[in-house]
Amino acid sequence: MSEPLPREIRCVLIPSGGVRLLLPNAAVAEVITLAGVEPVADAPQWLVGRIAWRGWRIPLVKFDHVAALPEDGGAQAPRVAVLKGVTNHPDMPYIAVLTHGFPRLTTLNAELLLPTHDGHDLPFGVRARVLVRDDTAVIPDLEALEATLLDMHAEA
Repeated sequence: MSEPLPREIRCVLIPSGGVRLLLPNAAVAEVITLAGVEPVADAPQWLVGRIAWRGWRIPLVKFDHVAALPEDGGAQAPRVAVLKGVTNHPDMPYIAVLTHGFPRLTTLNAELLLPTHDGHDLPFGVRARVLVRDDTAVIPDLEALEATLLDMHAEA
């Protein structure tokens, strides 16, 4: 017998450029200060480079470029949200996302999350566009990001 789905989910809104990413709270491993970015040769514009974190070298994604949304980084110092990988691949257990500000905790249920998809194709890296209370946000397609980054890692 399967467990019933929770009525409410604890989530975070992560400011990244001109967008807010909506993720389950459990997806975020840590928020750290940006330091020591190692460039990646021939990387797409959205891949800033790699950073060292707890013995791992993890890819750092600039999400506003992945989502092809306007840049509006704000005046706050850049930080990094380290996200847990979704495929449990041993070569890439984490992905880092460049942020501007701190993630904001929120608790959601189905009534508070409204899709805002207008029928156009969603950009690479975006699973859905949503309205969360009064905030617009995107739900990132972490599976697609991770698959692309793993392909790039295999080719290197």
